[in-house]
Amino acid sequence: MLFSPLALRDLKLRNRIAVSPMCQYSAVDGRAGDWHLVHLGSRAVGGAGLVVFEATAVEARGRISSSDLGLWEDGQIEPLARIVRFVEAQGAAACLQLAHAGRKGSVRPPWVEAGAPLGEEEGGFAVVGPSPIPFAPGHPVPSPLDAAGLAGICRAFADGARRARAAGFRAIELHAAHGYLLHQFLSPLSNRREDGYGGSFEGRTRLVREVVAAVREVWPERFPLLLRLSATDWVDGGWDLDASVELARALRGLGVDLIDASSGGSSPSAQVKVGPGYQTAFAARIRLEAGIATGAVGMITAPEQAEHILRTGQADLVLLAREMLRDPYWALHAGPRVHEEAPWPVQYLRAR
Repeated sequence: MLFSPLALRDLKLRNRIAVSPMCQYSAVDGRAGDWHLVHLGSRAVGGAGLVVFEATAVEARGRISSSDLGLWEDGQIEPLARIVRFVEAQGAAACLQLAHAGRKGSVRPPWVEAGAPLGEEEGGFAVVGPSPIPFAPGHPVPSPLDAAGLAGICRAFADGARRARAAGFRAIELHAAHGYLLHQFLSPLSNRREDGYGGSFEGRTRLVREVVAAVREVWPERFPLLLRLSATDWVDGGWDLDASVELARALRGLGVDLIDASSGGSSPSAQVKVGPGYQTAFAARIRLEAGIATGAVGMITAPEQAEHILRTGQADLVLLAREMLRDPYWALHAGPRVHEEAPWPVQYLRAR
């Protein structure tokens, strides 16, 4: 099962193993470099079926840090296209995660003062959000997006999708998780608006639905659209799994093909119940009740664990992050443990 193909529209993945998007904080002016080529390319060589590139900002002010990847201008296309060509040549499919950090932007890389906010004199930039509520004490207060700003966000995601196609990607994922801009609109913790983009479930989900529609309008019909969703905020009164199921059901009708079910990120005080496969139940319920394909992510480490998730119908795809950092060749090593044939590159066959 782990090594069975997965069809998403006209894209056929060679197996159900995906590299989860992981920020590397190593770009210069939003452009990918040699680090990204080796980091992502090695996971494609290592046998993954889908390689999801890290959160790539659709606006300069949408970056988490000033070292994030970006796709807000044409000059950023070719550095990504170079990596796409290599990834696809190894038999993996390349997927780009389009993102906007919103109020969680303008911070340092996590290994520098634990991601503390950047001051203006250090290259910091103004942040936006649904409401003037900072993410945490000491973080900047975001400027609420007005009607023109909201329309601009939709255009920025659509323009990012056009550039992603120009770079050769055959799948894109929209980042509506982990407390970033689209998730900020979904969550009552960060969205206190009283206009048509706040209040009710319909209002708080409006921007996500509009972004999906704008992207689907420009993204080729034959290629899949994924969406990463925080299934719960892990905070009473926040976004929850019931709302996630309802949203996923609506997004399926708008052309989303798979929900990448993660969680958390809206509140630094959230009490997350972490453990092996701790988010898999979210993927399982969304898949069952919304009738949409899902990806399971979060402390999936062993091939047998991943195989069980797929065989029991909890998800259609498994996404690995930290385990892929520890072992870029996880997929190759997994084959014998689940009694399936892994896609070893011909250059490495002598090592099997």
